[in-house]
Amino acid sequence: MNLPHHRTRSHLPASATGAMMAVTSMSAIQLGLALSVPLTDRLGALGTTGLRLAWAGLLLLVLVRPRVRDFTGRGLGACAVLGAVSAGMMLFFMLAVTRLPLGTASALEFLGPLAVSLCGPGRGRRYWTALAALGVLALTEPWQGGIDPVGAGFALAAAGCWAAYILLTQHVGDTVTGLDGLAISMPVAGVIGLLVAAPSELARVTWPLLTAMLGLALLSAVLPFVLEFLALRRLTTSAFGTLMSIEPAIALLAGLLVLGQIPGLAPAAGVLLVVTAGIGAVRGGTRPDPGTEAPTTPRPKATTSGQHG
Repeated sequence: MNLPHHRTRSHLPASATGAMMAVTSMSAIQLGLALSVPLTDRLGALGTTGLRLAWAGLLLLVLVRPRVRDFTGRGLGACAVLGAVSAGMMLFFMLAVTRLPLGTASALEFLGPLAVSLCGPGRGRRYWTALAALGVLALTEPWQGGIDPVGAGFALAAAGCWAAYILLTQHVGDTVTGLDGLAISMPVAGVIGLLVAAPSELARVTWPLLTAMLGLALLSAVLPFVLEFLALRRLTTSAFGTLMSIEPAIALLAGLLVLGQIPGLAPAAGVLLVVTAGIGAVRGGTRPDPGTEAPTTPRPKATTSGQHG
């Protein structure tokens, strides 16, 4: 009677739960972007991003209440680097879309997780990655827009940050108890976001805008980062990187439902390709349950105030 339960727990739930977390995270991000459009007109791209990161960092710091003394120096440094990478990923992408069509910028940024996927073991993984790449090209149709070299540079910088974010998030999640690592990295990202946005972008902030940004921080920063943090404990970085190819499809659906944008034949075909690649990547991409394996590096003990299930 215990045997079937053990099998179910060690195989199906990890990949299925990790995939669900990743898809929910991407959906929250795209919905948040759609709702942010009026605010970017008033605060600017960097001001909106900076405030969203600052709120997210403050919320996680208050809710999780990590204790710095529970971290090793190396672990604390990894969290700080993760925060800088997270800020760079969001800020560089916003700079890219001010110079490039959104589809072109998205295609270039996806080169980050695509590179992570290519580093995965096995030839089959490369087939799924190639299928995802074709789907992203069909979805975004980058050939329809011109390439601004500075904008392309920003998008590629965002891609590099995204690849580093995937690897660092898994590393921090494996070595730090609960959400403590995220509660350190996000305030770092928030400080960087405010420094980049200040003072010109933030001079137009009002109390209603601050309240609106709090809601957007919960929807498009806190929730996605927490879900991705937990998902990377259940999926390999290669499977997670390829699964991220579903995000352009989610963006297409958000455009259809929220903005009334009807996709053409090529984007519709791209949806099918990236979803297929994402499903294929998750199969066989499960990581061992961290609770069933002895950790290879010492972990700080969880405290009652900072532990989240």
